[in-house]
Amino acid sequence: MASIPTDRPFPGRTAPPPVAKAAAGARLVSIDALRGFVMVLMLLDHIREAFLLWVPIGDPVDALTVAPDSFFSRMTSQICAPVFVALTGLGAYLYAQKHSKAETVAFLLKRGLFLVLLELTVVNFVWRAEFPFTIVYLQVIWAIGLSMIVLAGLIRLPHAVIAAIGVAIVAGHNLLDPIVLPPEHPFYALWSLLHERGTITLGGLPIRFSYPLLPWIGVICLGWTIGPWFARLDVTTRQRRLALTGLAMLAGFLVLRFANVYGDTPWFVVPGSPLRTVMSFLALTKYPPSLLFVLATLGTGLLLLALFDRIADARVTGWLSVLGGAPMFFYLFHLYVLRTLYLGAVAVFGLNHGEVFGFPSIHWIWLMWVAMIVPLYFPTRWFSNLKKRRKDIRWLKYL
Repeated sequence: MASIPTDRPFPGRTAPPPVAKAAAGARLVSIDALRGFVMVLMLLDHIREAFLLWVPIGDPVDALTVAPDSFFSRMTSQICAPVFVALTGLGAYLYAQKHSKAETVAFLLKRGLFLVLLELTVVNFVWRAEFPFTIVYLQVIWAIGLSMIVLAGLIRLPHAVIAAIGVAIVAGHNLLDPIVLPPEHPFYALWSLLHERGTITLGGLPIRFSYPLLPWIGVICLGWTIGPWFARLDVTTRQRRLALTGLAMLAGFLVLRFANVYGDTPWFVVPGSPLRTVMSFLALTKYPPSLLFVLATLGTGLLLLALFDRIADARVTGWLSVLGGAPMFFYLFHLYVLRTLYLGAVAVFGLNHGEVFGFPSIHWIWLMWVAMIVPLYFPTRWFSNLKKRRKDIRWLKYL
């Protein structure tokens, strides 16, 4: 007797929802689109750091001293690092679905070491345009690279264990905040690497741990944790789970922030200034990322990922996915473009604010940001297409 095809519904039965594999292209577009979106926001903050250095700001989210327009401009970029690290974990999980555990471990190790090398060389050079270095800053690329190396050592554990590690680190690392070690302490260097933003001297060269590592390990584990939602769930279920989880994280943020007892530096009421009171409520700790910082940023990121997953065929999503498809190229390219523009401005206009050149206000930063997005898109698209055409050039995948 002829068998009934199993890929077609029986008469009268509703067809099953499309599974994740049927939407593989849309899935990748949505992930790249979110990555591209946060990179566009990152560009705004890096322009500020290049052309508004003359404004003395110790903490860019200080609710008492920072101008509101600068404060909220900075707030737009807060989402960038946690979303990018989480997407790195998600991307690693999806990579593992097409490769063996050994191949995935090797890729994470090599990619992680490559990122660390970039941070120590071309990234540090472009920020200060000096050689030899007088100081080394270990920032987000360093943190991503080391987090990938740590993840390489964890992926053989059961999935639930990795999820538990991610939750425990993100939720619990603020319990370690009271531990502050002096520079002469034998564990000061290790503690600066893991949790306390500090500076050590190695061979006479100051090294600044701008991105303490421990919380970022938790974030990359959370990204790995949601991998099955993209590999196994149907599209509708995945989108609903992303949205509900994002809303739950934002609700958790609001509850904890109003409680004002754990998860970040307490907020406060500024008498006579409702705006600065709101700024205090929103001012969260990024170095290292607090529990509330992660809840707010990743919660927003999950909602955006659900949105991009839903509109994967929209034109704007496709544009953003081009930027997100070549993230390291965009990162390095835009930094060197900004450095070139800054040096060009100094050559033409001179140092107009003491020892630096700068724009007169944050509003000029916004204008420059809008003006740079399209010009940066086309070189990134060229490189993204090159990656697709030249699979034989294996090192291109690292960019």
